[in-house]
Amino acid sequence: MERESIPFRDVERLVDLLKEKDVAEISVRSGDLEICVRATVPGASQQVVPQTSGVTPESSGETASGAQNGHHEVRSPLVGTFYRAPAPNEGFFVEVGDRVRAGQTLCIVEAMKLMNEIPADVSGEVVEVHVEDAEGVEFDQPLFSIRPE
Repeated sequence: MERESIPFRDVERLVDLLKEKDVAEISVRSGDLEICVRATVPGASQQVVPQTSGVTPESSGETASGAQNGHHEVRSPLVGTFYRAPAPNEGFFVEVGDRVRAGQTLCIVEAMKLMNEIPADVSGEVVEVHVEDAEGVEFDQPLFSIRPE
């Protein structure tokens, strides 16, 4: 069964709309997929929470520094807890130096008791892991740097 996903640019549009309209929450439903974007207290980042299990927004985008050195940054599509391994006491999904292919799982971000697999959106070599295992992550926070093939 193929998992549904939302392009990252569509999630960004929801966040922008939330800011422009000065509302507390926007929910969008399409088929089995529902996404809810909520405003947080001033100074905190926006939170994106998928409402159905197994749904992960496609992450994309590069920072100026990532673009300058030719590395692609995989960013967190939601607020949650970052896990490098599929379960406690198991090996990490990827290590620095590993070659990955687009679609390969890099990590899990847990949000509201849902485990969201975060895939690589480009093929290449993992050159940096930006987050420690079991650490909290924010929306759009860099997780990995990949040198594209």
